[in-house]
Amino acid sequence: MNGILYDARKIKSYEALQILGEYAGKEPGWLDGLWAGLLADEGQMKEFLYYLEHHTFCDEDRCCGYGLTDLYVWQMDRYNLIGDIGKNTECCNKEAMVLNAFLTMQRMKKEPDVYLRRLSAGEGMDRY
Repeated sequence: MNGILYDARKIKSYEALQILGEYAGKEPGWLDGLWAGLLADEGQMKEFLYYLEHHTFCDEDRCCGYGLTDLYVWQMDRYNLIGDIGKNTECCNKEAMVLNAFLTMQRMKKEPDVYLRRLSAGEGMDRY
């Protein structure tokens, strides 16, 4: 058995995703889709592992100049606009927004024009 290396980071990160997802109120199918995207994208997986360890983004994985922090802040702004309160209350689930930022980045990499338009021009009040 010499030469066999066992890297449990993916197993542990999957378990952590399930815990975060449950806390964030995400459905198992939604989490499975996010996990598939993490596995398919080395940059996303590195970001997720970093997030689990440091509870912040390293922002090395980018798409069209945007990182996960940008997408997280964008979602925070959308939450505040929808809630029409202008601040983040205790009902604002930060972990859900983190997971949403990862999924948004995955989708942005597939359809950058759609997300660049949303990020730069805003969706408008009638879209909420």
